Amino acid sequence: MTGQELSGLSVKDLQNLENQLEMSLHGVRVRKDEILLDEIQELNRKGNLIHQENMELYKKVYANRDANGVSRNALVSNSLSINEDPHAPVHLQLSQPQQQNYETSGTTELGLQLH
Repeated sequence: MTGQELSGLSVKDLQNLENQLEMSLHGVRVRKDEILLDEIQELNRKGNLIHQENMELYKKVYANRDANGVSRNALVSNSLSINEDPHAPVHLQLSQPQQQNYETSGTTELGLQLH
């Protein structure tokens, strides 16, 4: 209703109409809250999965470093900084291979640079 057809209604009819609108609006708000809560729960679930995956990748990165005999102190001395926070993301970036003075067998080595 646009409000233009309300001129012929009595006060009681207007009160009933107002009550119907309030009940309908309440139903809409309840449904909206349900949808928002469901979305929040889904986003929290996805966030937890991403956090678990990040932790697994973090463990793999540091396990590979330890297995390769690279200590954290050696990495720091090579001007690479390592964040000690286990929840901090590890950023890997491909770097250009350094120029070699000797001829290679046609293979290119790519290095990873940790930030």
